[in-house]
Formats: sequence, structure tokens, C-alpha cells
Amino acid sequence: MELHEESLVEAFLDAVWAERGLSQNTLQSYRYDLQSLALHQQEMNSSLLSASREDLLHFLAGRVGQGSSPRSLSRYLSGFRQFYQWLLREGRISSDPSALIESPKLGRGLPMALSEQQVVALLEAPDIESPLGLRDRTMLELMYATGLRVSELVDLELPNINLNQGVVRVTGKGGKERLVPLGEESISWLQQYLGTARPDMLKGADCSKVFVTARKAGMTRQTFWHAIRKYALAAGIDQAVSPHMLRHSFATHLLNHGADLRVVQLLLGHSDLSTTQIYTHIAREGLKQLHSKHHPRG
Repeated sequence: MELHEESLVEAFLDAVWAERGLSQNTLQSYRYDLQSLALHQQEMNSSLLSASREDLLHFLAGRVGQGSSPRSLSRYLSGFRQFYQWLLREGRISSDPSALIESPKLGRGLPMALSEQQVVALLEAPDIESPLGLRDRTMLELMYATGLRVSELVDLELPNINLNQGVVRVTGKGGKERLVPLGEESISWLQQYLGTARPDMLKGADCSKVFVTARKAGMTRQTFWHAIRKYALAAGIDQAVSPHMLRHSFATHLLNHGADLRVVQLLLGHSDLSTTQIYTHIAREGLKQLHSKHHPRG
């Protein structure tokens, strides 16, 4: 991306942050998407400012060819629309190339969940003899025990955890706080990690984050993402595993074992019950298979 285009993108991100108060994660997604579009335009001997409707369609078609989902395409288009509407308001362009492009229709995608056996294999994959392995085991245990989003997990600070009461205080989407029970297993792993591995990695340095790296700083989402993929391979799980799948598995397994939907909604931090209801579809399918396998008249 050319220097002037980079400055333009940063000015747009500053403006959209000021106008709408978007999260850093959303802003980073917009930055990445616009950088990808800029690279595409460069390959076409063009630029962001001179992009046409056909250029945007060509870019999106390329993403479809690479396997992007309708939801990803919709995110690309949302960012592009805001960028070009901002350029139009600023007088940098005379027409919006994204104006006449329809968003892809989004079906209600069912989140993927691991089986209970796969979760156990994943949890047992890290080498707990090393400080990093003990940290990762604790993160996996905590995520499965609480259903935290990966951003919530890496943002946890020491005052958020109360081991005596067995709860963690989480700040979720929209700055909403919720208390989530930890469960005996994750409390045990947290005690081990906080007592040995964490001090060993920090070596006297000060860091408020619960989960730290060898560089004496807080974990990033990307670092944990790579770790979980490595452990999934080691556990013999042949599907692509993401941190969010542990959250899905948390919800699905709770429902499979008879948890109330509204309780799961509170634990997940969903403001809308219909979001949580997606998980009942997975749970129902799992129960059907269980019935078919084990019931004498299945």
C-alpha cells in the first residue's frame, strides 16, 4: 500500500472510531481488508481512490474463489462502503463504487462444536511440564469451563479472578460485565499456573494481564489462535479448530447435559436469546445421534 493510501486509511479509521466508537478488533479488521483491496488495486495498476464497482466485484469474486464465506464477504463490503462513503463526504471521490453492490445473503450458520472426547484430547495436548505448556493448558481449561470469547480471555486481568469465590468477572461486548463460575477443574489449573508458571515467565516484571508470554507481556488473540491449532493437530483432531470452537463446545455440551437456555445465554454474555438458540440446533442433532446409537429402538 502506498504511503498516501496508508495515511488515508488511518484517517478514515480515526474518523469512524470517533463517529461510531468501534472496537479495536473491528478497526483492525477494516485496516486489513482495505490493505488487501489496496494490494489488489496495485496489481491492477490502479488505486483505492480510483476503484470502480467492477474492481470491487473482481476483488470479492477472488475472495469467493479462495473460499471466503458469505459472512466474510459481507464484512469486506461493510468496511468498503463506510470507507468510500467517508471519501465521498470528504470530497476525495465523486461517486461511491460500492453503492450498487448487494450484500450476500447470510443464512443462519451453525457454529461448529467439538465432541466431548475431542475437547478432552485438546485439553491434554499441552506439555504441562513447561511454563508455556501449563499456561496454555490453563487457558484451554478456562475457556472450556467458562465459554469466554478469546478477546475476553486474553484481556483478563488479575483483579478479574476470584479463586475463593470461584468466579471470573468478564467485560464483554458493549462493555457489559458478567460474572461466570469457574468450576473446580479450571480453579485447580489457575492455582497451578498463577503459583508457578506465571511468576517463572515474568521473572519479577510487572504485568496486570493474567496470561503472559515469555516477553513479559500479555497474550494476543493471534498467539492463542496459533497455539490452539498446534494442540488440535497434536490431539489428532483433523478439522480446523479455532478458539471460538471451545466457546461453541461449552454452550453445546451444557445444553446436551440439560442446562437451561437462559442460563447459557447469561454465561455466554448474549444480549439476545435468539443468538443462544442457534446452539440448541447443534445440541438437538447431537442428542439425535446419541439416541440413534444407544436406544434399543433408535
